Amino acid sequence: MTQRDELLDASSIAILVERFYEKVRMDPLLGPVFNPVVHDWAEHKRLLTSFWASVALRGGGYRGNPMAAHRQQSIRAEHFTHWLALWRETTHEVLDKEFAERMCDYAERIGRSLRAGLGLSELPQARFCGLPIVGIIR
Repeated sequence: MTQRDELLDASSIAILVERFYEKVRMDPLLGPVFNPVVHDWAEHKRLLTSFWASVALRGGGYRGNPMAAHRQQSIRAEHFTHWLALWRETTHEVLDKEFAERMCDYAERIGRSLRAGLGLSELPQARFCGLPIVGIIR
């Protein structure tokens, strides 16, 4: 039985996080955002494995504040878009389709929340809070 045939569990999430963040470290867009601020990658991956296990398995073991951690960084909307594309690619490499789609759904919802909290628009024409600026015609 391969990893892709198994149920979603803490072990498969740890493999996903390990593979994904190795890609992030080497990525030309995301590496320069993460590498200067992650001083201990092994610890960071353990923390993110705990986070994703709490999300996907409802374990509740994660104790942290993702919004506060991301507010301190120079993150732009395109970082989110690229991060999600890399996450989608990696989940489909590691997990079977059902679990990969579930993890992508979680990531997209969390990403929308983080973007909103950071005041980053998902749409180029939108403004803070996702509301377009509309002029008044007199």
